[in-house]
Amino acid sequence: MECIVRFEVKCGQETKRLRGLLFVDKGKKPDTGQLIDMFKDMNYHVALADPDKLLFTPTAAGQKFEHIRVIELDTGEAKYTEDRDLKKVITTLMPQRPLGL
Repeated sequence: MECIVRFEVKCGQETKRLRGLLFVDKGKKPDTGQLIDMFKDMNYHVALADPDKLLFTPTAAGQKFEHIRVIELDTGEAKYTEDRDLKKVITTLMPQRPLGL
């Protein structure tokens, strides 16, 4: 089954919105290894920096981007879409950790 991966590449002040295509088993989402391989095929050599935000950072020297953030995984069934407003509300309601712990 096809999975369209929509992502943003942050390059300085510019943010590029791009898409990639992966094939996954029915009812499944791509794993981070598949995403990293897809980015590698596009000449973006990355490592997963934040699994909750699906944020990837460059690993190879000389890469001209700051990070890549996956914003949507579309398999034609249920979509993963980052909900920024929901994350802000949850962050506000979560107890803050005291410094030094």
